[in-house]
Amino acid sequence: MLAQRNSPKVTVKPPVGKPTTLQFLFDLDSKCCTTQNNHNKIQSLDSRDEEVSSIISFCTGSRSDDQEFALKRLKLTQLLSIIKTSLTQISYQTLDVLFKMVAANLFRPLRPPSSAVCLTIVEDDDVITIPSADWAYLQIIYDILLRLIIKLDVTSVLGENNGGSRILNQGPPMGEIFITRTFILNLLTLFNSDDLRERDAVKNIIHRIYSKFTTHRSFIRKSMTDILLHFTYETDHRQNGIAEILEIWGSIINGFTVPLKDQHKLFLFRVLIPLHKPTNMMVYHRQLVYCVSQFVQKDGELGGMVIGKILRVWPVTNCLKEVLLIGELEEIVGIIDRRQYLTVAIRLSNRIAKCIKSNNSQVAERALYLWNNESFTRVVSQDMEMVSPILVEAIEMNLKLHWSKNVQELTQSVKKLLQELNPLVYKKCIGYK
Repeated sequence: MLAQRNSPKVTVKPPVGKPTTLQFLFDLDSKCCTTQNNHNKIQSLDSRDEEVSSIISFCTGSRSDDQEFALKRLKLTQLLSIIKTSLTQISYQTLDVLFKMVAANLFRPLRPPSSAVCLTIVEDDDVITIPSADWAYLQIIYDILLRLIIKLDVTSVLGENNGGSRILNQGPPMGEIFITRTFILNLLTLFNSDDLRERDAVKNIIHRIYSKFTTHRSFIRKSMTDILLHFTYETDHRQNGIAEILEIWGSIINGFTVPLKDQHKLFLFRVLIPLHKPTNMMVYHRQLVYCVSQFVQKDGELGGMVIGKILRVWPVTNCLKEVLLIGELEEIVGIIDRRQYLTVAIRLSNRIAKCIKSNNSQVAERALYLWNNESFTRVVSQDMEMVSPILVEAIEMNLKLHWSKNVQELTQSVKKLLQELNPLVYKKCIGYK
């Protein structure tokens, strides 16, 4: 059927009034779904409807044979092409079978994530994932689902008249018939997939649903919050999808209005800050920093509290986490006001001093590189007399005792910078020490 439709060499045309493409069925359904008379016309096309249904039915079942697997992928590609080119709204009947096909393929048991997947980092900061053998056709399924969501009408509604046929302008919105809370929960479960490509596809789908179906926004936020809390407090931190969920949250937080609501601030301190505790925080830290910094930018009063909370969960033996947290503190300090900085200046300086003196060269170097950041230096230099005794003691000790030559060279550069900022204070601190 589809081969004839797409081939430019076909010369035999189907009989007039009997088109054989799913495109025609889409168009005919959208024109005829409001009247009983036109509904009967669809029923007269049983043979063609059955042919289309057989394509969807074939794609609904699992295929283990390589030849059937390739055929399934071909049929899905043809189906996606027809959906893309359909110019009219897809009928309820067609949407029903399409969503059942999508659900049968996507909503499946997932194997538990391995520790290697969650804890291993490569040079480009991407997590090493286990590619799925089913991705060859799952990718097309996700594309089909995305197209269906785009085409769903969130304003028109469906109901039943006295004769039992479906008509417009009654019942719930048509889009909500298919995008239900159960459907959303099943999608969120797929974030635990080992395949990074699948998690990215789920993220895009959830983004689209959140943007289009405003009635589901509160439920989506609550469901994603539950996942984050479950990961933090009820698992051994072997769970995929946290980075993708935080990326969605980043977009949501970016849209929060000012002043922030209390429930949003509660989310920051009860959900986001505890996410600094897991040992595999490095997997999602970049997205976490973005979420936290968005809160601080929207409400400067939160800056001091956020820094204080991060210092409270500082790791003892995990040097990689220390390096990441130093970078996060650098970003937050650069955007908070002086009043908020003063509330945590002593505690922050003590932590930075300990990092400067760290026997781990990466931690020490990262702490010293803080002074290359103009925003950080500007904030700290406003109150050098308060923090200089703490920092100078660490710098002088490094110059005498640190084993790393590179750390000593960086320390000398920082000493020169501090002396230029306020030479009298630096000399006073050396004498005080």
